[in-house]
Amino acid sequence: MKRWYFWVGLIISAIFLIFALRGLQIEEIWSVIKSADLIWLLPSVLIYFIAVWLRVWRWQLLLQPIKKIQVRDLFSPVSIGYMGNNIYPARAGELLRAAVLTRQHKIPISATLATIIIERIFDGVVLLGFILFNIPSFTAISGTSDFRGIISSITLWGSIIFISAFILFVLAATYQEKSLKIFTWIIEKITPEKLRVKIHSITNRFFHGLQSLSSFMDVLIILSVTITIWIFETSFYWFVMMAFPFQVSFLSLMLMNGILNLITIIPSSPGYIGIFEAPGIALLTATGVNPEMAASYMILLHATLWLPITIIGGVFFGKIGLNWNEETERTREGKDK
Repeated sequence: MKRWYFWVGLIISAIFLIFALRGLQIEEIWSVIKSADLIWLLPSVLIYFIAVWLRVWRWQLLLQPIKKIQVRDLFSPVSIGYMGNNIYPARAGELLRAAVLTRQHKIPISATLATIIIERIFDGVVLLGFILFNIPSFTAISGTSDFRGIISSITLWGSIIFISAFILFVLAATYQEKSLKIFTWIIEKITPEKLRVKIHSITNRFFHGLQSLSSFMDVLIILSVTITIWIFETSFYWFVMMAFPFQVSFLSLMLMNGILNLITIIPSSPGYIGIFEAPGIALLTATGVNPEMAASYMILLHATLWLPITIIGGVFFGKIGLNWNEETERTREGKDK
C-alpha cells in the first residue's frame, strides 16, 4: 500500500474500468450474468488447469540445466505465483514464486528469475503470433477500423520488445562466455566498487538460468509447449463463451487472448482489473456482440480466471508458511539463501 506503483496501477485500472463500462446498463449486465449457463464453467476450469500444468512442465524444462525437479513439485510454486499476481501489484507473484523455489530446492533466486523472464518472452512471442495470424480476418469485419491503429501499435511495440529480448537472450545463452565478458566490463565501468562482487555473483547465476536457450532443440520444444499453452487458454475463453447466447470464432478469441495478455504488461491494480475488461469488451463489440453481453462475458471470464487459481495458490501459501513481505523483499534484493 505504501509503494507508489500500487497507486499508479490503481489509477490506471480505474481509468480502464470507467472506459469499459461507460454508457452500459449495469443492471442489464448483472441480469445477463445471472442468466448465464454456469455449467460451462466446469470444463472451462478443467481446460485452464491443463494449461497451468503445461506451464509447470515448461518451467521444469527451463530449470533442467540448473536442477532436475519433478513436475508435481513445481505446481505449488507456480500456483502461489499466480495467487500473488492476482492479489498484489506489479506482478509480485513472480518474485514470490522464485522465493518459494529457492526455499524448497535451494536454487539461486537470480537463476530462477532468469527462467521466469524467459517464460514471459516466449509468451510474448506466441501472443504476437496469435495477433499477426488473426489480424486479416478481424479487420475484414465491418466496424473495426478504429481498432486497426490500436492493434497495429500493440503489435509493433510488442514485436520490438519481445523479439528483441528473445534474440538477445538466445545470443547471451549461445555465446555465454563472450556475453559474460561484456557484462563484466559494463559492471566494472558503471557500478560502485563495493557492489561489484555481489553484482558479478548475481549476473553469473542469472546467466546460469539461461542455459536452456543454448540448445536449438530445447528452444523448439519450449516454443511448442508455449503455443499449446495458449491454445488451451483460448479454448478456456471458448468454453466460458458457451455459457452465453452469442458466438464468435475461435480465431477471434485467439486474437483477443493475444491482445488482452499483452496489454496486462501495463501497470494496473492487482488482478489486472479494468485493463483486462476494457479491450475485451471493445473487441467483442466490434464483432457485433451486444455491449452489455460482452461486458457480462468479460466479467465472468475474469472471475473464472482469477478465483480457482487464487484459492489453490492461497492454500499452498498457507501450508508453506511464508512471510509475504520478507520473501518478496529478499527476492528483490537478490538474496539467494
